[in-house]
Amino acid sequence: MADQAPTNRTKLTRAPDRGHHDRETIDAVLDAGLLCHVAYVFDGAPVVTPTLYWREGDRVYWHGSSASRMLRQSAGTEVCLTVSHLDGIVLARSGFHSSINYRSVMLFGTAEQVPDEEVAAVLDHFIEHLAPGRLETLRPPNPQELKATTVLSMPIEEASAKIRTGPPGDDEEDYALPIWAGVIPVTTTLGNPIPDPRLTVGIELPPDVTALYQTPWARPTTD
Repeated sequence: MADQAPTNRTKLTRAPDRGHHDRETIDAVLDAGLLCHVAYVFDGAPVVTPTLYWREGDRVYWHGSSASRMLRQSAGTEVCLTVSHLDGIVLARSGFHSSINYRSVMLFGTAEQVPDEEVAAVLDHFIEHLAPGRLETLRPPNPQELKATTVLSMPIEEASAKIRTGPPGDDEEDYALPIWAGVIPVTTTLGNPIPDPRLTVGIELPPDVTALYQTPWARPTTD
């Protein structure tokens, strides 16, 4: 797990003090989420597609239907994958200095299609990342489902994180103004499970689901 040396694409020019290139920070931001945005070029125009993702060691993975335009177009080409978390609304004494607290990661690289013979194992890792402990309770995917699924991955080789924390940074003369300033925290929480209307009567919540929604929002690490 080597730290990421800044490149022309990952070097921060705006607020560089918020930039991080160490893998510990980059991995922590990646592991805290489930939704990413993948940017690629289609018919000469830029396209950005939201999708689920997960990290395993030095790679990030995302998947979808084998008929997906995003997956078919991205395989073997340069893409940009981003992940972001909103942590707070920063209310300053001026509109100019109002902001947000956030954690974000930007990755650049070539999307590589996972070989068919490896797809089942990789998807198992995804389920374990999504809901730890649930995999062993599920029926295995059948050949038709695996054929209908494409998985792409990208090495974490060209990446940077950008993070803002803390209170507003007002102009010095504005601190004396009679205006409330501060931070409104934003958090992601999991609510109480809602049973499937067709759930068989008598099936109770299993330990993996209980553990998932009763603990603070966090994804398992995958090193």
